[in-house]
Amino acid sequence: MRQLKFIADGMLGKLTRWLRILGYDVEYSSTLSDKELIETAKAEGCILLTRDLQLFQQASMQNAESFFVEGTNETEKLAAMANRFNLKLEVDVSVSRCPKCNTRIGPIPKEKVVSRVPEKTFSRYEEFWECPNCKQVYWQGAHWERINETLKAAQDGKAMLRKHTRP
Repeated sequence: MRQLKFIADGMLGKLTRWLRILGYDVEYSSTLSDKELIETAKAEGCILLTRDLQLFQQASMQNAESFFVEGTNETEKLAAMANRFNLKLEVDVSVSRCPKCNTRIGPIPKEKVVSRVPEKTFSRYEEFWECPNCKQVYWQGAHWERINETLKAAQDGKAMLRKHTRP
């Protein structure tokens, strides 16, 4: 099975971060031109993600694999992506990527983050992950419940989309 790789246009920064957390390789640029996005997608075998209908049409005409992302919020966008590409909408930190720079994160011993996280965070949590590139530290904090709620809602949305798009 082909490993999915995406390139997202400047309108999809939040979706990019979500996909990276889920473990998907997503290049993101708010500075590349439409032409450069299409060229990169073709050269690197990426799927171009966009909310720009004109860019989507141009990419399609140039035989670049692309997806027009619909939805009014991240839950709907994730549901549409999951429906189209059969994405797994569950966080598995063993494959998660840094939401900031797209590098795979890895576990880091708790004692190595003592001076890099808030004191309460250090005392409250046992597991931490670090991006080896940008050195950002991650943990499953209070925001984790919201992440799981969003992913559950997206899973429900995916199921509804599948029900309505069956032949």
